[in-house]
Amino acid sequence: MTQQTWLTQEAYDRLRSELDYLTGPWRTEIATKIEAAREEGDLKENGGYHAAKEEQGKQEARIRQLTDLLRDAQVGEAPAATGEAGPGTVVEVRFSGERETEKFLIGSREDHSTPIEVFSPASPLGGAVSGHKAGETVSYTLPNGRSAKVEIVSVSPYSG
Repeated sequence: MTQQTWLTQEAYDRLRSELDYLTGPWRTEIATKIEAAREEGDLKENGGYHAAKEEQGKQEARIRQLTDLLRDAQVGEAPAATGEAGPGTVVEVRFSGERETEKFLIGSREDHSTPIEVFSPASPLGGAVSGHKAGETVSYTLPNGRSAKVEIVSVSPYSG
C-alpha cells in the first residue's frame, strides 16, 4: 500500500525543482566527472572516480525518493475539517503526565515551508494519532521500544 503524503504547494514546488535539477543538469555534470576521472587511468586507485560514483549512487537514491514522494503527494489545501487527525491536519496533543500541549502538522518531513514541527503519518506519533479525534487518548510505541500515551486536544486543517 502506498502512503499518500500531504505537501504545501511551496514544498511541492521546491522538491519538484530539486528533482528536475537532479534528473537534468546534475546527471550531465556527474557523467562528465566520472568520464574525466575514468580517463585518468587505473580505476582501482582512482579516488576521484570512486568519489564521483559514490556521489552518483547517493543522488540516484534521492531521485527515486523524490519521484515516489511527488507521484503520491496530495498538494495544496489541507483536507476538509472532519475532526479526524491525518495528513494536512494540525494536531494538538498532551503527553501523559504533562500540563503543556504541543502542536504539530501531519505531513512530509520534506516540507520545510511550515513554522511548526512536522510528523510523518508513518512516524510512531503521527501514525498513532491518525484517524483519531480530539478527546481520544492513544498509545504508541516509541523508537526505543517503550510505550507512551498521548491525549489529542484538538485537530484542525492546516492553514499556513
